[in-house]
Amino acid sequence: MQGTAGSLARSLERKALILTVVLGCQVLAAMFFALDVAGDIAEAGLGWHLSIELGATLALAAGVVVGAIHVRSLIERARQDQALLAAARGAMGALIRARFAEWHLTAAEADVALFAIKGLDVAEIAGLRGSAQGTVRAQLTRIYAKAGTTSQTGLIALFMDELIDPATALEGRGDHG
Repeated sequence: MQGTAGSLARSLERKALILTVVLGCQVLAAMFFALDVAGDIAEAGLGWHLSIELGATLALAAGVVVGAIHVRSLIERARQDQALLAAARGAMGALIRARFAEWHLTAAEADVALFAIKGLDVAEIAGLRGSAQGTVRAQLTRIYAKAGTTSQTGLIALFMDELIDPATALEGRGDHG
């Protein structure tokens, strides 16, 4: 979740920056052509050729306006995505803390459970915690028992169920793993 939404927001920001630079170039071009057409009309009057140039200049100016609206929309969408991501991170963190408290996990068990939810295997968790793999396995067994599941997949599923649809989360319906 974090990587996808965060990268989406960053991608939108990059696109908005690129479009802003292009838009700036279009503004300069539109100003140049507008001044050029105005000067030509002042010298020679409005003829067929200058009418076409004037139309092209007005089309460029309209493109600049549409581009500006699009850039503004992209920037707003990026901001909304970042706000939603922050809210989702906070909600997920609150959900995890609430379940860990409900299951009465010790601090060490909570640490191991969080690594397990993130998808790390026993060896990786042991390495990060500076513990023996047997210790981590024993902690995971206690965590699974307290959570009412028998596996890492089941533990992850407990949280996924609530994220997907809290109303249909599998509460007290047996093992998830």
